[in-house]
Amino acid sequence: MIMQRRQTKKVKVGNIFIGGDAPITVQSMLNKPAHNFEESVKQAIELEKAGCQIIRGAIPDMDAVPLIEKLKENVSVPIVADIHFDYRLAIESVAAGVDKVRINPGNIGSDDRVKAVVKACQQKNIPIRIGVNSGSVEKEILAKYGAPTPEAMAESAMYHASLLEKFDFDDIVISIKSSSVENMIRAYEIVAQKCSYPLHLGVTEAGTARMGLIKSSAGIGSLLMHGIGDTIRVSLTDDPVNEVYAGLDILKALGLKNDSVQIVSCPTCGRTKIDLIKVAGEVEEALRDCKKQIKVAVMGCIVNGPGEAREADIGIAGGDGCAMLFKKGEILRKIDEKDIVKELLKEIELL
Repeated sequence: MIMQRRQTKKVKVGNIFIGGDAPITVQSMLNKPAHNFEESVKQAIELEKAGCQIIRGAIPDMDAVPLIEKLKENVSVPIVADIHFDYRLAIESVAAGVDKVRINPGNIGSDDRVKAVVKACQQKNIPIRIGVNSGSVEKEILAKYGAPTPEAMAESAMYHASLLEKFDFDDIVISIKSSSVENMIRAYEIVAQKCSYPLHLGVTEAGTARMGLIKSSAGIGSLLMHGIGDTIRVSLTDDPVNEVYAGLDILKALGLKNDSVQIVSCPTCGRTKIDLIKVAGEVEEALRDCKKQIKVAVMGCIVNGPGEAREADIGIAGGDGCAMLFKKGEILRKIDEKDIVKELLKEIELL
Protein backbone atom coordinates (compact mmCIF):
# COMPACT_ATOMS: atom_id res chain seq x y z
CA MET A 1 0.00 0.00 0.00
CA ILE A 2 1.31 3.45 -0.93
CA MET A 3 1.82 5.60 2.14
CA GLN A 4 0.17 8.98 2.49
CA ARG A 5 1.75 11.42 0.07
CA ARG A 6 4.06 14.04 1.54
CA GLN A 7 2.34 17.42 1.79
CA THR A 8 4.12 20.08 -0.21
CA LYS A 9 3.73 23.57 -1.53
CA LYS A 10 1.71 23.66 -4.78
CA VAL A 11 3.66 25.28 -7.60
CA LYS A 12 2.06 26.42 -10.87
CA VAL A 13 3.98 25.55 -14.04
CA GLY A 14 2.23 26.84 -17.13
CA ASN A 15 -1.17 25.16 -17.27
CA ILE A 16 -0.47 22.49 -14.61
CA PHE A 17 0.59 22.24 -10.98
CA ILE A 18 3.41 20.37 -9.26
CA GLY A 19 2.97 19.34 -5.63
CA GLY A 20 0.12 19.75 -3.21
CA ASP A 21 -2.84 17.65 -4.32
CA ALA A 22 -1.83 17.76 -8.01
CA PRO A 23 -1.29 14.44 -9.80
CA ILE A 24 2.29 13.27 -10.22
CA THR A 25 3.52 14.41 -13.62
CA VAL A 26 5.90 12.82 -16.12
CA GLN A 27 8.48 14.92 -17.90
CA SER A 28 11.35 14.55 -20.35
CA MET A 29 14.03 16.60 -22.07
CA LEU A 30 14.70 17.38 -25.70
CA ASN A 31 17.94 15.87 -27.01
CA LYS A 32 18.13 17.49 -30.43
CA PRO A 33 20.72 20.27 -30.90
CA ALA A 34 19.30 23.37 -29.20
CA HIS A 35 19.82 25.48 -32.32
CA ASN A 36 17.99 23.03 -34.56
CA PHE A 37 14.57 24.51 -33.91
CA GLU A 38 12.77 22.39 -36.49
CA GLU A 39 13.95 19.05 -35.10
CA SER A 40 13.45 20.20 -31.52
CA VAL A 41 9.86 21.25 -32.21
CA LYS A 42 9.20 17.97 -34.02
CA GLN A 43 10.50 16.04 -31.02
CA ALA A 44 8.45 18.13 -28.59
CA ILE A 45 5.30 17.30 -30.55
CA GLU A 46 6.19 13.59 -30.37
CA LEU A 47 6.75 13.86 -26.62
CA GLU A 48 3.40 15.55 -26.08
CA LYS A 49 1.64 12.85 -28.13
CA ALA A 50 3.35 10.18 -26.00
CA GLY A 51 1.89 11.73 -22.83
CA CYS A 52 4.75 13.96 -21.66
CA GLN A 53 3.37 16.64 -19.34
CA ILE A 54 6.43 18.90 -19.00
CA ILE A 55 9.16 19.37 -21.61
CA ARG A 56 12.62 20.72 -20.80
CA GLY A 57 15.03 22.16 -23.34
CA ALA A 58 18.64 23.21 -22.98
CA ILE A 59 19.31 26.92 -23.52
CA PRO A 60 23.12 27.03 -23.81
CA ASP A 61 23.38 30.54 -25.27
CA MET A 62 21.35 33.52 -26.47
CA ASP A 63 20.97 32.04 -29.94
CA ALA A 64 18.96 29.19 -28.41
CA VAL A 65 16.44 31.43 -26.62
CA PRO A 66 14.06 31.71 -29.64
CA LEU A 67 13.50 27.95 -29.30
CA ILE A 68 11.20 28.70 -26.35
CA GLU A 69 8.74 30.69 -28.43
CA LYS A 70 8.75 28.09 -31.19
CA LEU A 71 8.02 25.33 -28.69
CA LYS A 72 5.22 27.35 -27.10
CA GLU A 73 3.64 27.83 -30.53
CA ASN A 74 3.55 24.09 -31.26
CA VAL A 75 2.83 22.26 -27.99
CA SER A 76 0.46 22.96 -25.13
CA VAL A 77 2.52 21.41 -22.30
CA PRO A 78 4.72 23.61 -20.08
CA ILE A 79 8.26 24.37 -21.28
CA VAL A 80 11.26 24.47 -18.95
CA ALA A 81 14.51 26.28 -19.80
CA ASP A 82 17.61 24.39 -18.67
CA ILE A 83 20.17 27.05 -17.70
CA HIS A 84 23.74 26.74 -16.48
CA PHE A 85 25.98 29.53 -15.20
CA ASP A 86 24.74 32.52 -17.25
CA TYR A 87 21.99 34.33 -15.34
CA ARG A 88 21.14 36.41 -18.42
CA LEU A 89 19.92 33.29 -20.20
CA ALA A 90 17.39 32.75 -17.40
CA ILE A 91 16.14 36.33 -17.65
CA GLU A 92 15.83 36.16 -21.43
CA SER A 93 14.08 32.78 -21.23
CA VAL A 94 11.49 34.26 -18.88
CA ALA A 95 11.00 37.18 -21.27
CA ALA A 96 10.53 34.64 -24.11
CA GLY A 97 7.61 33.04 -22.26
CA VAL A 98 9.13 29.95 -20.64
CA ASP A 99 7.02 28.28 -17.92
CA LYS A 100 9.80 27.24 -15.54
CA VAL A 101 13.54 27.80 -15.19
CA ARG A 102 15.97 25.10 -14.11
CA ILE A 103 19.02 26.75 -12.56
CA ASN A 104 21.34 26.43 -9.59
CA PRO A 105 21.44 29.89 -7.95
CA GLY A 106 24.89 29.22 -6.53
CA ASN A 107 26.35 28.75 -10.00
CA ILE A 108 25.32 32.08 -11.50
CA GLY A 109 27.45 34.46 -9.48
CA SER A 110 26.74 37.29 -7.07
CA ASP A 111 23.60 38.06 -5.08
CA ASP A 112 22.76 40.77 -7.60
CA ARG A 113 22.53 38.16 -10.35
CA VAL A 114 20.40 35.83 -8.26
CA LYS A 115 18.16 38.77 -7.36
CA ALA A 116 17.80 39.72 -11.03
CA VAL A 117 16.64 36.19 -11.93
CA VAL A 118 14.27 36.10 -8.97
CA LYS A 119 12.78 39.47 -9.93
CA ALA A 120 12.18 38.32 -13.52
CA CYS A 121 10.51 35.12 -12.33
CA GLN A 122 8.40 36.91 -9.71
CA GLN A 123 7.06 39.37 -12.25
CA LYS A 124 5.71 36.56 -14.41
CA ASN A 125 5.00 33.98 -11.68
CA ILE A 126 7.60 31.59 -13.06
CA PRO A 127 8.89 28.87 -10.70
CA ILE A 128 12.51 27.79 -10.43
CA ARG A 129 13.76 24.21 -10.23
CA ILE A 130 16.95 23.75 -8.31
CA GLY A 131 18.82 20.85 -9.86
CA VAL A 132 21.54 19.28 -7.74
CA ASN A 133 23.40 16.12 -8.67
CA SER A 134 26.44 14.27 -7.42
CA GLY A 135 28.68 16.14 -9.87
CA SER A 136 27.51 19.64 -8.95
CA VAL A 137 28.03 19.72 -5.18
CA GLU A 138 30.02 22.78 -4.05
CA LYS A 139 33.71 22.32 -3.17
CA GLU A 140 33.17 23.49 0.41
CA ILE A 141 30.39 20.96 0.96
CA LEU A 142 32.43 18.20 -0.68
CA ALA A 143 35.32 19.02 1.63
CA LYS A 144 32.99 18.77 4.61
CA TYR A 145 31.64 15.34 3.69
CA GLY A 146 34.58 13.97 1.70
CA ALA A 147 32.41 12.86 -1.21
CA PRO A 148 29.04 13.63 -2.87
CA THR A 149 27.17 11.72 -0.19
CA PRO A 150 23.38 11.96 0.16
CA GLU A 151 23.94 14.36 3.06
CA ALA A 152 26.21 16.52 0.89
CA MET A 153 23.71 16.66 -1.97
CA ALA A 154 20.88 17.49 0.42
CA GLU A 155 22.89 20.29 1.99
CA SER A 156 23.72 21.66 -1.46
CA ALA A 157 20.03 21.66 -2.43
CA MET A 158 19.03 23.51 0.73
CA TYR A 159 21.88 26.00 0.23
CA HIS A 160 20.59 26.83 -3.25
CA ALA A 161 17.05 27.17 -1.92
CA SER A 162 18.30 29.60 0.73
CA LEU A 163 19.76 31.83 -2.00
CA LEU A 164 16.30 32.22 -3.49
CA GLU A 165 14.53 32.50 -0.14
CA LYS A 166 16.83 35.42 0.69
CA PHE A 167 14.82 37.42 -1.86
CA ASP A 168 11.41 36.16 -0.69
CA PHE A 169 11.12 33.59 -3.49
CA ASP A 170 9.58 30.22 -2.70
CA ASP A 171 8.04 28.96 -5.96
CA ILE A 172 10.70 26.29 -5.89
CA VAL A 173 10.94 22.68 -7.07
CA ILE A 174 13.96 20.65 -5.99
CA SER A 175 15.74 17.70 -7.57
CA ILE A 176 18.70 15.86 -6.02
CA LYS A 177 19.79 13.27 -8.53
CA SER A 178 22.54 10.69 -8.45
CA SER A 179 23.52 7.78 -10.67
CA SER A 180 23.56 5.71 -7.48
CA VAL A 181 20.05 4.52 -6.65
CA GLU A 182 20.91 4.18 -2.97
CA ASN A 183 22.33 7.71 -2.74
CA MET A 184 19.46 9.19 -4.74
CA ILE A 185 16.84 7.64 -2.45
CA ARG A 186 18.58 8.75 0.71
CA ALA A 187 19.19 12.31 -0.54
CA TYR A 188 15.50 12.78 -1.35
CA GLU A 189 14.50 11.33 2.01
CA ILE A 190 16.72 13.86 3.78
CA VAL A 191 15.43 16.84 1.81
CA ALA A 192 11.82 15.68 2.25
CA GLN A 193 12.35 16.12 5.99
CA LYS A 194 13.97 19.54 5.65
CA CYS A 195 11.48 21.43 3.48
CA SER A 196 7.99 21.40 1.99
CA TYR A 197 8.99 22.15 -1.60
CA PRO A 198 7.78 19.76 -4.33
CA LEU A 199 10.38 17.21 -5.40
CA HIS A 200 11.34 16.26 -8.94
CA LEU A 201 12.49 12.62 -8.85
CA GLY A 202 15.06 10.99 -11.08
CA VAL A 203 18.15 8.81 -11.25
CA THR A 204 20.62 10.79 -13.33
CA GLU A 205 22.86 9.11 -15.93
CA ALA A 206 20.84 5.97 -15.27
CA GLY A 207 22.06 4.24 -18.42
CA THR A 208 20.66 2.58 -21.49
CA ALA A 209 17.02 1.68 -22.08
CA ARG A 210 17.37 -1.59 -20.17
CA MET A 211 19.49 -0.69 -17.14
CA GLY A 212 18.24 2.88 -16.97
CA LEU A 213 14.68 1.68 -16.66
CA ILE A 214 15.61 -0.79 -13.93
CA LYS A 215 17.52 1.80 -11.89
CA SER A 216 14.84 4.45 -12.37
CA SER A 217 12.05 2.08 -11.42
CA ALA A 218 13.90 1.09 -8.26
CA GLY A 219 14.76 4.64 -7.22
CA ILE A 220 11.65 6.53 -8.30
CA GLY A 221 9.31 3.69 -7.38
CA SER A 222 10.75 3.32 -3.90
CA LEU A 223 10.28 6.99 -3.10
CA LEU A 224 6.79 7.20 -4.58
CA MET A 225 5.75 4.17 -2.54
CA HIS A 226 6.73 6.15 0.54
CA GLY A 227 4.79 9.24 -0.49
CA ILE A 228 7.81 11.23 -1.69
CA GLY A 229 7.81 12.82 -5.14
CA ASP A 230 5.65 15.17 -7.19
CA THR A 231 7.04 14.96 -10.73
CA ILE A 232 9.36 12.41 -12.34
CA ARG A 233 11.79 12.00 -15.19
CA VAL A 234 13.21 8.65 -16.27
CA SER A 235 16.65 9.50 -17.71
CA LEU A 236 17.61 7.06 -20.46
CA THR A 237 20.32 6.94 -23.09
CA ASP A 238 17.52 6.48 -25.61
CA ASP A 239 14.76 8.29 -27.45
CA PRO A 240 13.09 10.70 -24.97
CA VAL A 241 9.70 9.31 -26.03
CA ASN A 242 10.74 6.07 -24.33
CA GLU A 243 11.50 8.05 -21.18
CA VAL A 244 7.89 9.21 -21.19
CA TYR A 245 6.49 5.72 -21.71
CA ALA A 246 8.74 4.44 -18.91
CA GLY A 247 7.61 7.17 -16.52
CA LEU A 248 3.95 6.55 -17.27
CA ASP A 249 4.47 2.81 -16.83
CA ILE A 250 6.07 3.34 -13.41
CA LEU A 251 3.03 5.34 -12.31
CA LYS A 252 0.69 2.65 -13.70
CA ALA A 253 2.58 -0.10 -11.89
CA LEU A 254 2.23 1.77 -8.58
CA GLY A 255 -1.46 2.47 -9.08
CA LEU A 256 -0.80 6.20 -9.40
CA LYS A 257 -2.16 6.42 -12.93
CA ASN A 258 -5.50 4.79 -13.61
CA ASP A 259 -6.64 6.31 -16.90
CA SER A 260 -5.23 3.53 -19.05
CA VAL A 261 -5.22 -0.18 -19.76
CA GLN A 262 -3.70 -2.60 -17.26
CA ILE A 263 -2.21 -5.65 -18.98
CA VAL A 264 -1.40 -8.87 -17.15
CA SER A 265 0.47 -11.61 -18.99
CA CYS A 266 2.17 -14.79 -17.84
CA PRO A 267 5.90 -15.51 -18.21
CA THR A 268 5.15 -18.68 -20.27
CA CYS A 269 6.29 -22.21 -19.50
CA GLY A 270 6.55 -25.62 -21.13
CA ARG A 271 2.75 -25.84 -21.38
CA THR A 272 2.52 -22.80 -23.67
CA LYS A 273 1.69 -23.74 -27.26
CA ILE A 274 1.25 -20.32 -28.82
CA ASP A 275 3.80 -17.56 -29.36
CA LEU A 276 2.64 -15.67 -26.30
CA ILE A 277 5.67 -13.38 -26.13
CA LYS A 278 4.85 -12.06 -29.61
CA VAL A 279 1.13 -11.79 -28.82
CA ALA A 280 1.69 -9.96 -25.53
CA GLY A 281 4.10 -7.52 -27.17
CA GLU A 282 1.67 -6.73 -29.98
CA VAL A 283 -1.21 -6.25 -27.56
CA GLU A 284 0.84 -3.95 -25.33
CA GLU A 285 1.94 -1.82 -28.27
CA ALA A 286 -1.57 -1.61 -29.73
CA LEU A 287 -3.02 -0.50 -26.39
CA ARG A 288 -0.22 1.88 -25.34
CA ASP A 289 -2.34 4.98 -25.91
CA CYS A 290 -5.71 3.46 -25.04
CA LYS A 291 -7.43 5.41 -22.25
CA LYS A 292 -9.98 2.77 -21.31
CA GLN A 293 -9.77 1.81 -17.64
CA ILE A 294 -9.81 -1.93 -18.23
CA LYS A 295 -7.77 -4.98 -17.30
CA VAL A 296 -6.62 -7.20 -20.16
CA ALA A 297 -5.24 -10.71 -19.55
CA VAL A 298 -2.88 -12.39 -22.02
CA MET A 299 -2.24 -15.88 -20.66
CA GLY A 300 -0.39 -18.86 -22.07
CA CYS A 301 -2.52 -21.83 -21.07
CA ILE A 302 -5.53 -23.03 -19.09
CA VAL A 303 -3.66 -23.47 -15.79
CA ASN A 304 -3.68 -19.78 -14.83
CA GLY A 305 -5.42 -18.37 -17.87
CA PRO A 306 -9.09 -18.72 -17.00
CA GLY A 307 -8.51 -17.50 -13.46
CA GLU A 308 -6.73 -14.35 -14.58
CA ALA A 309 -9.18 -13.87 -17.42
CA ARG A 310 -12.02 -14.11 -14.92
CA GLU A 311 -10.51 -11.21 -12.99
CA ALA A 312 -9.98 -9.23 -16.19
CA ASP A 313 -12.47 -7.31 -18.29
CA ILE A 314 -11.25 -9.18 -21.35
CA GLY A 315 -8.53 -11.72 -22.02
CA ILE A 316 -7.25 -14.77 -23.80
CA ALA A 317 -5.88 -18.12 -22.61
CA GLY A 318 -3.72 -20.06 -25.05
CA GLY A 319 -4.41 -23.55 -26.32
CA ASP A 320 -2.73 -25.73 -28.96
CA GLY A 321 -2.25 -23.23 -31.78
CA CYS A 322 -5.33 -21.35 -30.65
CA ALA A 323 -6.74 -19.39 -27.72
CA MET A 324 -9.99 -19.04 -25.80
CA LEU A 325 -11.34 -15.49 -25.65
CA PHE A 326 -12.83 -14.57 -22.26
CA LYS A 327 -14.96 -11.61 -21.19
CA LYS A 328 -15.62 -11.12 -17.47
CA GLY A 329 -14.78 -14.78 -16.96
CA GLU A 330 -17.18 -16.02 -19.63
CA ILE A 331 -15.90 -17.83 -22.71
CA LEU A 332 -16.79 -15.94 -25.87
CA ARG A 333 -15.21 -18.12 -28.51
CA LYS A 334 -12.18 -20.05 -29.68
CA ILE A 335 -9.83 -18.20 -32.03
CA ASP A 336 -6.97 -19.33 -34.25
CA GLU A 337 -3.45 -18.28 -33.18
CA LYS A 338 -2.97 -16.01 -36.19
CA ASP A 339 -6.13 -14.05 -35.28
CA ILE A 340 -5.60 -13.68 -31.52
CA VAL A 341 -4.48 -10.04 -31.46
CA LYS A 342 -6.98 -8.90 -34.08
CA GLU A 343 -9.95 -10.57 -32.35
CA LEU A 344 -8.89 -9.41 -28.88
CA LEU A 345 -8.55 -5.81 -30.05
CA LYS A 346 -11.92 -6.04 -31.78
CA GLU A 347 -13.60 -7.01 -28.49
CA ILE A 348 -11.75 -4.26 -26.61
CA GLU A 349 -13.13 -1.73 -29.08
CA LEU A 350 -16.63 -2.81 -28.05
CA LEU A 351 -16.02 -2.33 -24.32
